[in-house]
Amino acid sequence: MPHPVDDEQTIEEIEEAGGDEALASRPYRVLLPLISLKEAKTLLPLAQALVADRQGRLIILHVVAVPEGRPLSEAAAEVSRSREALDLFLAQNGHTGIQVKTLVRVAREVWEGIWETVRDEEVDLLLLGWRGETLPDTAVEEMVHPLLAKPPCDVVLVRPGTDVTGPEGWQALRRILLPVRGGPYAALSLRVAQALAEVADAEVTLLHVTDRGARDAEEELFVAFAPALRGLERLTRSVTIVGEVEESIIQEAGGHQAIVMGAPSRRVGPDGWGGPVLDAVAEGVDVTLVVVKERWQAPSPPEPEPPTPYHRPIAVVVDKWFAENTFRSEEFADLERLVALKEAQGLTISLGLPALNEEETVGNVIQTIKKALMEEVPLLDEIVLIDSGSVDYTREIAADLGIPVYIHQEILPQYGAYRGKGEALWKSLYVLEGDIIAWIDTDIVNIHPRFVYGILGPLLREPRIQYVKGFYRRPLRQGDRLLAGGGGRVTELTARPLLNLFFPELSGLIQPLAGEYAGRREALERLPFFTGYGVETGLLIDILNAYGLQAIAQVDLRERIHRNKPLPALSPMSFAIIQVVVRRLEDRHKIRLLEEINKTMNLIRYEPGRFYLETIEVRERERPPMITIPEYRQKRGLPPLESEEDSRVTTETQRTQRNL
Repeated sequence: MPHPVDDEQTIEEIEEAGGDEALASRPYRVLLPLISLKEAKTLLPLAQALVADRQGRLIILHVVAVPEGRPLSEAAAEVSRSREALDLFLAQNGHTGIQVKTLVRVAREVWEGIWETVRDEEVDLLLLGWRGETLPDTAVEEMVHPLLAKPPCDVVLVRPGTDVTGPEGWQALRRILLPVRGGPYAALSLRVAQALAEVADAEVTLLHVTDRGARDAEEELFVAFAPALRGLERLTRSVTIVGEVEESIIQEAGGHQAIVMGAPSRRVGPDGWGGPVLDAVAEGVDVTLVVVKERWQAPSPPEPEPPTPYHRPIAVVVDKWFAENTFRSEEFADLERLVALKEAQGLTISLGLPALNEEETVGNVIQTIKKALMEEVPLLDEIVLIDSGSVDYTREIAADLGIPVYIHQEILPQYGAYRGKGEALWKSLYVLEGDIIAWIDTDIVNIHPRFVYGILGPLLREPRIQYVKGFYRRPLRQGDRLLAGGGGRVTELTARPLLNLFFPELSGLIQPLAGEYAGRREALERLPFFTGYGVETGLLIDILNAYGLQAIAQVDLRERIHRNKPLPALSPMSFAIIQVVVRRLEDRHKIRLLEEINKTMNLIRYEPGRFYLETIEVRERERPPMITIPEYRQKRGLPPLESEEDSRVTTETQRTQRNL
């Protein structure tokens, strides 16, 4: 027999056992406590609908309460009869399409038995009957218990109207009123209303009550929640009323047989459940009333700083960004217009071409871009090759085509040199002259001018945009065949999952690792650069932190064909990207993780007849913002670092150098 439940202890224990991760590995569980046959017949259809909606399990509970001073063993006979009664009822009224479990508990009071079951069975939703004229006998006499203020699971309270307890049952409902203002229980209200509508074959009316004054936080949440409501199949009518909430609900309830609403989240009564609005509605209507309250979410320790005000769900923010900041390269195909925008703003534009042993493709890339964007129209002011020590004819080909060639190891040699694309990009900031800087890879087989003008267009059109990423379809070459959509393996298996998990604002970036991107010098020169494969990930996170999501855009460049790396070569790339994400998590949470993380990687190698391990070092180093380098400042005509802001940048530079 379970031990009595301590209220505060129960909350913590249930949360540790429940949680979102646990939900993913077990069925959704609805608990229905019952005490009478009428209560069972009334609430069972709704409970079954809530379970079927989530393909879960229904637990039917009867608690035998034994008063203090009497031995619990006295209830043995009653427990046996209760089990038989539950089994018989289920056989006659059960739903064969869902999993159902019956329980009979003995406790000192009913609430104690209910919370014990919630804890032990890891219940997700508790469905209760509201004692009144239509249900004189319910499992709980009153909705009064300390845990109701911060319930360890979702709670749904049902006060059925006379029509529901009559011969037609739930089929008597024709219209359900769903007052939604976007509060914390809006999502649960929506789901319960949909389940109830399915049971009754009814329609749902959405009621939005608004004040005459300015929008408050709940108003903002309603705006964010509206798209989900539009997807409700049985939502056939929407009403907006300006006025008092309780009066508006009571007024609109006249044409409905049921109301589904959230419990008070503000001005909550001393019982932790009721409140002025709910009390007024319960008093003013005689239709079926369903009240919902979501489980209490305990803060996740440690909390380094107060939570920021919550205005809109992150998914809505990203959806809006995706719609407004995703462009097509065709939008910028009018090159004369782009040149006019460039000249009107007095801007210069540089294109940097990072390269390492690209003799097969670099010539075509340079010729195509130079002819279209420098000779035919003056969109680009310079094209520069930034070589990383090629041992083929990459540099010679570029020089023969008349563009400047630099070796990144020879740029700012007093600061040393690291291997990696990020190092080449960082040093290219020193030699490139433009106000806008674009980079594209030099291994593109199907090069087209859109790979450059596409990523420049948003910067020329929208002053708020600081950084633009390209995206495209990436066919995967297998022998002589080209398979559509098979590229971007590191993107889909490493980069995007990590960004979704830790930096969800960036979850709308289709190809965060794309090698085609452009930015404003004034932004790029203030960012640190990772030296290797992690440079793209680092730049995205740092632009987000420094300028916000609206400063980032992405452009559809259609299709890109290039050399695909073999699968084993992708492991170091993923390894480096993970290091970058961890580094930025360290910066955000002021913790040290990388000191404990292994920076060597064992690669699995195969030779005929044997496997063996090859150990390589994959270390993402971080270069400081270029604007902190004295030689760069001198070249750009900037004064020495003296201001308070510059002192902060210098401190950041010193920190970054120590990390190296």
